[in-house]
Amino acid sequence: MTDETTVDLDRRTVLGAIVGLSATGLAGCSAFEQGDDGETSQLDDETARELATRFAPTLYFDSREPWFPTDPEPYTSERDGETIVDGFDAFDGYHEQYSDGEPPNPTVLYHAVEYEESPLAVVQFWCYSAFDQFTTNFHWHDWEVLHVFVDTETDEPQLYVASSHSRKVPNNEFLDPDPEMVPRILSELGSHSSALSVNDVADRFQRLPDGDLFADITNTAIEGIEDLADYPLAYGLPRDEGSQLPYVVPEYEGEPIYEHEKLPSVTQESLISGDITVRSLDALTSPPTDLPTRETGLVFQHGERSGDADIEYELVPSTEREHIAEFTGPQLSFEFAVPDLVEDALAGHLTTTGTPWSQPRYENPAADISVPNHRAELADRYDAIGDAAPINTVVSRVTDAVASEDAPEDEGLTTVESSLESVVLLESEPEAVPTFGGVAVAQDVPAGDHRLTVNGAGKAPHSERVTVSDDGATTAAGVDGEIPLVARDRATKVELGDESASTDLSAVAVEDDFAGRLYESPSDGTDAVYVHDGGAYTTEVRDGDDAVGAYRVNPDPDSDSGVRIERPETGKASLSEFVAEIAEETRAAVESRTDGDSDDDDDDDDGSSNAVNGLERALAAVAESAQRAAERARDEDRGNADKQLEAVRDRLERVTTRLAEAEGEIPDSLSNAAANRLEQADRRSQQARDAEKL
Repeated sequence: MTDETTVDLDRRTVLGAIVGLSATGLAGCSAFEQGDDGETSQLDDETARELATRFAPTLYFDSREPWFPTDPEPYTSERDGETIVDGFDAFDGYHEQYSDGEPPNPTVLYHAVEYEESPLAVVQFWCYSAFDQFTTNFHWHDWEVLHVFVDTETDEPQLYVASSHSRKVPNNEFLDPDPEMVPRILSELGSHSSALSVNDVADRFQRLPDGDLFADITNTAIEGIEDLADYPLAYGLPRDEGSQLPYVVPEYEGEPIYEHEKLPSVTQESLISGDITVRSLDALTSPPTDLPTRETGLVFQHGERSGDADIEYELVPSTEREHIAEFTGPQLSFEFAVPDLVEDALAGHLTTTGTPWSQPRYENPAADISVPNHRAELADRYDAIGDAAPINTVVSRVTDAVASEDAPEDEGLTTVESSLESVVLLESEPEAVPTFGGVAVAQDVPAGDHRLTVNGAGKAPHSERVTVSDDGATTAAGVDGEIPLVARDRATKVELGDESASTDLSAVAVEDDFAGRLYESPSDGTDAVYVHDGGAYTTEVRDGDDAVGAYRVNPDPDSDSGVRIERPETGKASLSEFVAEIAEETRAAVESRTDGDSDDDDDDDDGSSNAVNGLERALAAVAESAQRAAERARDEDRGNADKQLEAVRDRLERVTTRLAEAEGEIPDSLSNAAANRLEQADRRSQQARDAEKL
C-alpha cells in the first residue's frame, strides 16, 4: 500500500477475530438475491439519455492496458439464426483495428430503469472489452458495469456500485456521493475490475480517509478486529495501493494464445507487457519482487463533456445491442496446484461472459449491491428495495511465512504481511477470486464441506478443507483466519498417511515453535501440507474418536526430499514418544552450546556442574521418563505408563527451573526455543496423561 493508506498488520492481526465478524457487517445479508425488491420498468428514452449524459463516468486506465471499452457490434456474425460475437473475431478484429495509440470504437453502453411506484431510478454503464487477462482469470470478452442509483424527486444520486472481479468479491461502492461530481472509474489492468474514485485525487484509489481526502468507498469494515476497524472490505485496486500482482500468459490448447492461427493480428506485444507477467504461478522458485505498481495511462470521457481527456467515448443505449444473443469462444483453462500425497492439479474452465441483458442485475440493479449496510440504507429509504437475506461468507488473510529473528537459525518462523496478491479457489466454485491487501473473501458460498486452495506466484500451494454452515455466519479459513504461504525455494512437503495406515485421520494441524499453529484442517485419512524449511514443527493428528497424536518435524534446508509420516498414530504412546523426542532435541541443542565438561567435585544435587549442564541433564531425564511411558503404553500397561508420565510432569518443572538458572549462559535464541518447546512438551504430556487410548 502507499504510505498514505498503509495499515500495519502483525502476525496475529486476524487471530480469533474474523470468527467474530458481525452478522450485520460482512456476512449478515445477501447482496446476490433479489429478495423482495420491487419490479422495474425501462425509463423513457429522453430521461434515460439525460441521466446517462449527466453521470457518464470518466474512465482511467493503466498505462499497460491493452483492451479498452469498445463496441461489440463490428465483431458480430450469424450462427444458427442468431447474432453472436465470436471470441476469436473480437480479439483479432480489435487488434487489427488498433493503431497509432487510438483504440477502435470507444464506446460505453447505457441502460436505465426505474422501480415502479418509487422515485428510485438506476442508470447503468456497461463497458465491453475484447479480452480479459488476469492471473488465472482470463477469458474471451469482458463486461464491467457501474450502477448509479438516483432519486428522481430530489435529483440526487444515492449509491454508486462499481463491479469487482466477480460476484463472489464485494463490489466497490459509495453511498450518498456528491451530486455535482461526475463519477470516475479506475479500471484494473487487464481484468477491468472497476474501482471508484470520488475524492480530489482523480486517478488514485483511496481505501481509507487521509487528511482532507475521504475514502473512495463506504464499504463495511471488518468488525471485531482492532487493527482493521477502518479497513473496508472491497476489492479496491491493489496495484494502486502498493501491492504486487503478477499476470499470467493465457494459453489455449497448451500454447500461448497469441500463437493461434485464428489470431493473426494478435502478437505477444498485444498482451499485457512482460515486466508484469509470469509464465505460470508455479514456474518461479520464489515470489517476484520487482513487479511494477499502477501508473495512469489513457483517460476516457463522454464526448459531450468538456475536460482534458485522451479519448472521447460514445454513449450507446444497450437496447441497440440486445439483438446479440451470445458472446462465444472456446474454453480457456487454468490450473491450481493442490498439495496431496501425489501432487495434483485442479483444472478449472473459464467460459465466455454472458450478455448483460440476460443477467438479473440488468433489470434489477439492486441485485448487485454487495455491501449489506448499503442495501439496508436503501431499503430504509425506498419500499422498492427489500431487506437482504443472510448468505455464507468465507474470509481469510493470506500472509508469508518467513524465518524469525528470535529463533535459532532454521528453527523458527514468524508470519508477515505479503505485498504479493494471491488467488483463492473453492473447489465447489468454478470462479477464482484474487486477494486484496492479502484479504481473501468469497461470498454466497453454499453450506457444506469445501476444499479451499490458495496459489501465489513463486509460492507453494496451500489447500485445506473448510465447513460452511447454513446460518449466514462467517467462516474463517486457515488458523483463526490466517493462511501463511511459503516460497517454493524454501518449501518442504509434509505428507501424512497412506492406504495401509491403521489410524483413520480426521484432522491434521501443524505448529511452529515460534509462529504457533500455521495449519489446521479436517482430513479424509491422508493429508499433505507445505511448510517452510526454516521452521521446527509439531504435527498434530486426530482420529475419528478425537484421540490425539503428535510428531516432531524438522525439515533439512539442504535436502530436496520431503517429510513423510506413513502411519500416524494417536494415543498415549504417540504423545509420550513426541515428548521424549522434543526433550532430546532440546537437550542436544543445549549440549552443542557447551564444552561438555563437568567437575564432579562441584556437582549439585542433580550432578550438574553449572546451570547449563543442569538444564541438559534435566531435559535428558524428561526424555528418559517419556520414552519409558511410551514403552509401557505399547505394552498396554496403563498404570505404569501413567506413573512415568507423572514423572515427566515433575521433571518438566525441574527443566523450567534450570532454564531460568541458565538464562544468560545460553544464546537468547536457544533460550526462546527451549521455552517454547517446554510449553509444547508440557501440553502434550498432559494430553498423554488424559488419553484413554494407549
